[in-house]
Amino acid sequence: MKMQAGGRTVELSNPEKILYPRDGLSKKDIADYYEKISGWLLYHVKDRILTMERYPDGIEEKGFVQQEAEDYFDAAVRRQSVARKDGSELTRILCSNSACLVYLANLGAVTLHMWLSRIDAPEYADRMIFDLDPEGDDFSQVRRGAFHLRELLDEIGLRSFVMTTGSKGAHVVVPLKREKTFDTVRGFAGDVASLLARRHSDELTTEQRRKKRRGRLYVDVMRNGYGQTGVVPYTLRPVTGAAVAAPLEWRELERFQGTARKYTYDNIFRRLGHRDDPWKNIGRYARSLQNPAKKLTALRRQD
Repeated sequence: MKMQAGGRTVELSNPEKILYPRDGLSKKDIADYYEKISGWLLYHVKDRILTMERYPDGIEEKGFVQQEAEDYFDAAVRRQSVARKDGSELTRILCSNSACLVYLANLGAVTLHMWLSRIDAPEYADRMIFDLDPEGDDFSQVRRGAFHLRELLDEIGLRSFVMTTGSKGAHVVVPLKREKTFDTVRGFAGDVASLLARRHSDELTTEQRRKKRRGRLYVDVMRNGYGQTGVVPYTLRPVTGAAVAAPLEWRELERFQGTARKYTYDNIFRRLGHRDDPWKNIGRYARSLQNPAKKLTALRRQD
């Protein structure tokens, strides 16, 4: 089957193959979704390396993660050779048009993840990410934690953006000027998380071991590393209901009801029909860490 996307013709193999068995969604449905959502999604992945979660036999079968761009990939997929930590190189995936998204969907790519830096300076982060990970599905706990984090980030002079992950929790993302390497950004994020957990020790924790969290919300900063990824805004997740990672406005989060899987294949376009992308022009709010680092140091001494 041939499909038009981004001014190109993309071949879909086995388009009727069901990838979401309980939702009845086929490969063609997923390809259609990515073509339709491309107007919102592509802004967020521009010049960023992508990693695919592929489920060629459907989400109820074992999938796998693919980082490398294969030689046989369609020309709609941009390729970039990038250094690994060990000095070797790997040819990676970039997408700049809807044809690329449709082609990846044809491979059974359900979920996309992206680097937190851009390809022209991959060692320098322009996103800092806090992954708010609850023990269960209590999203009210995530809401409270997100607002606690926002308050602290505001206090030190950083603009933050929030997104449901389509799984259990939320990501709070801070756009940065490209001045610091990932080691510095991860260290800074760790200091933010530590202070936050100290201020709200009954609700939040930075403890990696689950048995030591005692039901508290885990504030995870480990995605802030070279080659690490965050879930792409508006990507589908491999869960029944076909949940979508959905950027929110902070005022929406104040009255948010439901779980991190509230927005789905079935309702995301109704939502987007009523508002702009809440993360539109997120890059305009990029800040240096220089002054926030000084303010954070002062606050840590006070607390």
